[in-house]
This record gives sequence, structure tokens and C-alpha cells, in this order.
Amino acid sequence: MGPQHWWPAESAFEVVVGAFLTQNTAWSNVERAIANLRAAGRASVEGIRSISTEELERLLRPAGYFRQKAARLKNFVAHLDAGYGGSLETMLARPSAALREELLALNGIGPETADSILLYAASHEVFVVDAYTRRIFQRHRLAGADDGYEEIRTAVEHALQTDTTASERMARFAALAKASAAADDTEPRPLPHTPSPASGMARSELARRFNEFHALLVQTGKHYCRKAAPHCERCPLAPLLPPGPRPR
Repeated sequence: MGPQHWWPAESAFEVVVGAFLTQNTAWSNVERAIANLRAAGRASVEGIRSISTEELERLLRPAGYFRQKAARLKNFVAHLDAGYGGSLETMLARPSAALREELLALNGIGPETADSILLYAASHEVFVVDAYTRRIFQRHRLAGADDGYEEIRTAVEHALQTDTTASERMARFAALAKASAAADDTEPRPLPHTPSPASGMARSELARRFNEFHALLVQTGKHYCRKAAPHCERCPLAPLLPPGPRPR
């Protein structure tokens, strides 16, 4: 499916905003809310700081749970002001473990939101586990229904940290491509996102690998490994699907 250019945002702060807004809603709704913030000149730390709560709620309405999300964004900026003089760059430069612990202590930030901020806004070497990842891993018997977030995250991070030579990687990709080409593929692959300033941030090789792997899982989950009526026969991962009934 090619490079995914994820996360689509104009700045690191927009990534933070998107991480809050994407909770319990589709990304298309998040894009509408962020477009509202941009149009109103509020897609920045200063913009969220100075806007009234009522007006912020109105702009975030397309993302759902807009009162809750407005309060959480206000709380995040207040924390940024109190601890870092309003500097997101200073906050995101903290060591990964310390920053993750700090984020998880804030209202409305769980592991997925924290790791999205760490990876996509701060370029830390952390993998993000979401519902798409869980579904794909369970159907491919790489994770069980009772596996926790941290268990899956650390397993993926360990696997993707394992270095292989270029020749080994090419051999694996060639074998998968040959098997995939033999599968029924009657519709084009999903288009990648348009490159954005956030997607072009400088990252280590490992952070880039985590970024790309997660983005590809999201595309696969959205278009093929769907919750209901999955398109296994057209999925690029079809050659890797274990035989037998798929776990739901």
C-alpha cells in the first residue's frame, strides 16, 4: 500500500489535538473538527488557551463528546502552561518513560492516546495499539482476546526492534508479494494520505518503523479486516492468515 504519511497534521500540537479528538469517533469527524479550529485560528496552544470553553465546544462538535473533549484540551494546555511555560516542544523532549507516565496521569489520556502523542507528535520510539491492531492480531493468532494493551505493545516493539539484513527483508517481501499477487485482488489498494508537516518530522529509523507499521495496520483494518464482513480474500495479509475459523 506504500508509505502512509501518517499522522496528517500541520504541527505537533495538531497531532495532540487529533489524539484527543479521535477517541470514540471516526477520523473523518476529527478532520472536520480540526478544520473548524484552523478556520477559526485556534489550532495552536495559544488558540486553545484563549478561546472560551463554549466556543471551543462549538468548533469540536463534529468529533462527538465535544464538551468532554473541550475540557480535556483545556486541561492539557493548562498543564503545559503550569509545567513548561506553554512550550509543547519542551514537554515532548522529556525521556519517553517519564513523558508517558506524565501523560497517563492527565485526565482523558489512556495508553493509546499517550502513545499516539509520544510517537506521532514527539517522535519517540513507542508503538501504538488500537482496535485495528487487536482485531488483526487476534484473527492472525498473534494475540489472544485477553491480552492487555502493554502485552501487545511490548511484543510488537520487541519484534520490530529485531534487525535483519536487507537481503533477508527483500526475500521475505518477495515471497509475500508473490503469494499476494496470486490472491483475488479485484479492487485497487487504499490510497495513502497526502504528506503533511507532521508526517515529515525527523524520526529515528525505529520510530519511523513503528509509525509506518501502525499506519498500515489502520488501513488494513479499515478496508479489509473489518469488524463485520471482513474482506479476507482481497486483504494483502491473506497469505499470512492461519487456516481454520477466524477469532472474532
